[in-house]
Amino acid sequence: MDVREGDVELSVPDARDGASEGAGDGVFYNPTQELNRDVTVATLRAYREREPRLTSYLDAMAASGIRGVRAAAEGLDVTCVDVDADAVELARENLARNDLDGDVVERDVNALLHESVFDVVDLDPFGTPIPFVDAAFANTRNLVCVTATDTAPLCGAHQRSGIRKYATLPQNTDYHPEMGLRVLLSALVRTAARYDKAAVPILSHVTRHYARVYLELDARATQADALIDQLGYVHHCEDCLHRTHEFGLIAHPPETCAACGGDRLLTAGPLYLGPICEPDFVRAVREHVTEEMGEAARARRMLDTVAGELDTPTHYDQHRLCKQWSRSAPAMDDFLADLRDAGFEATPAHYSGTSFKTDATVEEIRDATVDDE
Repeated sequence: MDVREGDVELSVPDARDGASEGAGDGVFYNPTQELNRDVTVATLRAYREREPRLTSYLDAMAASGIRGVRAAAEGLDVTCVDVDADAVELARENLARNDLDGDVVERDVNALLHESVFDVVDLDPFGTPIPFVDAAFANTRNLVCVTATDTAPLCGAHQRSGIRKYATLPQNTDYHPEMGLRVLLSALVRTAARYDKAAVPILSHVTRHYARVYLELDARATQADALIDQLGYVHHCEDCLHRTHEFGLIAHPPETCAACGGDRLLTAGPLYLGPICEPDFVRAVREHVTEEMGEAARARRMLDTVAGELDTPTHYDQHRLCKQWSRSAPAMDDFLADLRDAGFEATPAHYSGTSFKTDATVEEIRDATVDDE
């Protein structure tokens, strides 16, 4: 079937054939990732303002070539690579259909990366990106873009798989989307550091079934060290939902919860506990979301929320807290206003419509949002 995204038109397999599922033979196009691709295009536009010499872009898992075609439409020198001959032919046809130049290569992307260097490398595999990140960090000049769709291992629902893939202990908590994002960032920061590079998150988001991060590379070992210093651990009480965090590579978990005295404590880490984005850059990306994008409205809302999020290592779920306290959940705006009136910082979080960030503890949240019914 024919589809249109942004300013390009492509031929892709019919989603009714299962192509939208993202895995299996003959899968070339996932329509549910259009928001991801729209934000990618806006990010490339904003980043070229920061680094005007940016020219080369690698679509590392080309499939239908949609990412590469859209990047080529932005004037970048695009290379699409895939191990599947049918995918390679389709990507080549889609570039030609839009009168765009680009190289299309049938090859393992890791082999290609060990022979070539690109300004931007975009990794969008099915499942974990970990098999590809060493080659990407070693052979990219400016920007590595990474999607991870294996949310169950990342968030701790499939804990053993998460440990194997990400060399981190994830825990399944009520802030599981952010747990997954910080597990992913921890693994990526540590991988880049092996090459004396800092992989600085300039934009990150979790949307539905995937996490997406954009990492600016800094080739100074001292900056890699600075990011390693942003690693640490979160200690979470399963009884009262109180949580604390500590920076450092050695965990010092408490024996009992400081809030309720319970001993059902979970420790997760090493997690990346630093900022997940640069707010000014996110606002610049938001300005480059344009009307021809099919997910423009959603992209702007999400980017506004990401840019305004309080920089704390975990978020709270309002409904989970209110259930814990046997209260009905008020309107989120009123709930956050109560926190601010009590002297705390509080912002919506992009992870869900019921998630928020605050510098208040669970106990302080409860006291500041007393049910007036």
